[in-house]
Amino acid sequence: MPEWLIPFVASFIVLNVVIGIVTYVTLLERKFAARMQSRVGPYRVGPHGLLQPIADAVKLMMKEDVVPTAADRPVYNLAPVVFLLPCMLIFATIPFAPGLGVADLNIGVLFFLAVSSMEIVGLFMAGWGSNNKYALLSAMRAVNQVISYDLPFIFSALVPVLLAGSLRLSEIAGAQQGLWFVFYPVIGQLAFVAFIVSTVAAENRAPFDILEAESELVAGFRVEYSGMKFALIQLGEYAHILGASFLGALLFLGAWAGPGPDWMGPIWFLVKAMLVFLLVTWVRWSFVRIRVDQILALSWKALLPATLLLLVLTSIVVVWRTNGGA
Repeated sequence: MPEWLIPFVASFIVLNVVIGIVTYVTLLERKFAARMQSRVGPYRVGPHGLLQPIADAVKLMMKEDVVPTAADRPVYNLAPVVFLLPCMLIFATIPFAPGLGVADLNIGVLFFLAVSSMEIVGLFMAGWGSNNKYALLSAMRAVNQVISYDLPFIFSALVPVLLAGSLRLSEIAGAQQGLWFVFYPVIGQLAFVAFIVSTVAAENRAPFDILEAESELVAGFRVEYSGMKFALIQLGEYAHILGASFLGALLFLGAWAGPGPDWMGPIWFLVKAMLVFLLVTWVRWSFVRIRVDQILALSWKALLPATLLLLVLTSIVVVWRTNGGA
């Protein structure tokens, strides 16, 4: 195979694998939420409901594509694609095992953080292009919240970067062979908790789901979308959550480090990412929604200064460790 073709083949494989995982992550969340609420969850389509995501995809493809009469059609039609692309691009720099990934950039963490924040462009386009007051209000709420929690998310993600001394994701994973950063005394636990809280808020999930608030804004910024456009938005949302889960497993849980032969590395990585995803899901289905002023106050008055202080403390520890504790 020509060398110039290898990145395209790798990208194609990763994209399809990610789409497949994202499809069944929706089923995992529905089953997990059902068990928390003493329900069965999806069960009728296929053995134990295993074909439910496929049935949902077929149903969405068969639905009529309805465009509101007063919508800004170019913006409305382009928004799902603009929303989905950054959510898929974040997987380009994630190494799933040593040497297994599309591109192991030397600024992998910065690329992930920069690209993942671009989803707000498509989000606001969807709210604006729909020409619906509920959709627009939802988009404004969501952008406000995402921007508020992006800084704590970045600061908490930079703690493992300082501990590993590198922005390359594979090197951060390699630096955890002896000790996962989540077990690093005090600093690791605080950074992981801040990362999880920021992830839940950045994904607009309960108790931070003010972009919908159900009884207030119905389906939020996607309320006017149907069929495959709605499916693309949902795919982008779950892909972004899954990407953040992979990042959390890579930064704090040792990525592919685990017992057994090397070929089990990607399996361990996937298991750890699913544990992070289930932790986020557990938070979503366990806590009630808080008010918008409380959400913003938590970010700007508590989480932001705390993560900044934690970053400074980590820098001091790294310098002290580098100088041999002198």
